[in-house]
Amino acid sequence: MSPRPTVLFVCVHNAGRSQMAAAWLRHFAGDRVEVLSGGSQPADSINPVAVTAMAEVGIDITANTPRRLATDDVRASDVVITMGCGDACPIFPGKRYEDWALTDPAGQGLDTVRAVRDDIKLRVQALLADLLPAGERA
Repeated sequence: MSPRPTVLFVCVHNAGRSQMAAAWLRHFAGDRVEVLSGGSQPADSINPVAVTAMAEVGIDITANTPRRLATDDVRASDVVITMGCGDACPIFPGKRYEDWALTDPAGQGLDTVRAVRDDIKLRVQALLADLLPAGERA
């Protein structure tokens, strides 16, 4: 793994789960981790309920835009976290892959999306603890 690990979050629409996960990792890691996200079938805009849920914890994702998963992003990443995109994500030898089974926030109410947000937060914190030496976690 490179000195500055790269993590790619992938979900189908890149409008909810992967956006929240990327935002959490940026929040906790700052510039110590390169954070990417993409979707196998990107939506036109970020899920507004996900925007609201993240705003409740002081993280603004309103300017984010769903983007198509790029093969080069997978190739450049040390860790690829998938969230329900199935076989759409290309596999490269030597990469670390994890699949996080999370409820899709699309069409869900705020209470459900809050639970997804909080689950993602815990998973991101565990991932960061695994990626960075204790002295770099701050």
